[in-house]
Amino acid sequence: MNVEKVFKSKHKNEIKQLYEAAFPKTERMPFPLMLIMSCLWHTEFLAYYDEDVLCGIAYMASLRKQTFIMFLAVDEKLRSKGYGSQILKEIQERAAANKVLVSIEPCDELAVNRVQREKRKQFYLRNGYAETGYMMKLSGQIQEILIQSGEFNKRQFILFFMLYSCGTVIPKIWQKEKGSV
Repeated sequence: MNVEKVFKSKHKNEIKQLYEAAFPKTERMPFPLMLIMSCLWHTEFLAYYDEDVLCGIAYMASLRKQTFIMFLAVDEKLRSKGYGSQILKEIQERAAANKVLVSIEPCDELAVNRVQREKRKQFYLRNGYAETGYMMKLSGQIQEILIQSGEFNKRQFILFFMLYSCGTVIPKIWQKEKGSV
């Protein structure tokens, strides 16, 4: 699998289409902002290819021994072929010294896309992620926090967001109730 920085890519339109197809508008960052942020030392926006075929993308930031995957997507036509697992493995190698975190929509029984949410969670669990027992509300969206390595620390994660956003983003983070999603 080949990895390319999106900022330097000649395929930005194709990458943008994948990003917009994978995430609802309410959950997306503006694509131009992602490109600009990826020029900073702590942020990476990467495209993953199998030869010349765009398979997926990842947008993540690393600060203070934590890497947070904000966006990870595999082309819908290529899902269930191992590309997502390969991307996660590459990210883990890239961030080997860090705790790697991701947030996902909770597997709420009333959610319209409950099956999709459950598949997404199982994908991360199969790839070595674990439940932290914490939820967060970020940009109006409630998410469950998963971690790939190490123990979750609420204060460190809040500090991560404060540093990453220069104090403009402070998510609400709380412990899940036992037996809840």
